[in-house]
Amino acid sequence: MSLLETLNADMKQAMKNKDKEALSVIRMVKSTVMNEEINLGHTLTTDEELTVLSREVKQRHDSLSEFEKGNREDLAAGIRSELDVLAKYLPKQLSDDEVKAIIQEAITQTGATTPKDMGKVMGIVTPQVKGKADGKLVANLVKAALA
Repeated sequence: MSLLETLNADMKQAMKNKDKEALSVIRMVKSTVMNEEINLGHTLTTDEELTVLSREVKQRHDSLSEFEKGNREDLAAGIRSELDVLAKYLPKQLSDDEVKAIIQEAITQTGATTPKDMGKVMGIVTPQVKGKADGKLVANLVKAALA
């Protein structure tokens, strides 16, 4: 089942359950996916769908950190619930240990030894963890492994 089909089914269920919050998030994501399809001129591949979802999650994480810095717990709570809704559509997240294992394999593969080689390592690691791990976390773990 494609992401759009899943979103449509979940949207109908949210309407039946009168879950306005989930319905709002699902509609927003569906709109973003459809706009991306229009911009690209074709039905999105699974990888492209994952990119759109990752972008939505990243935007909400950025908003969440800003709201927390500004002591706006009321707004932060809303963003957290949106993230909970979005989490259903993302693949299972990798643990830190799993990400570290992928990084070590990439370091061995590239022969990287210094922080200057971070680009080589990230080039191999990023496609493997796309949508399954936070980009900032991956970058920090690569820096630590090369330090």
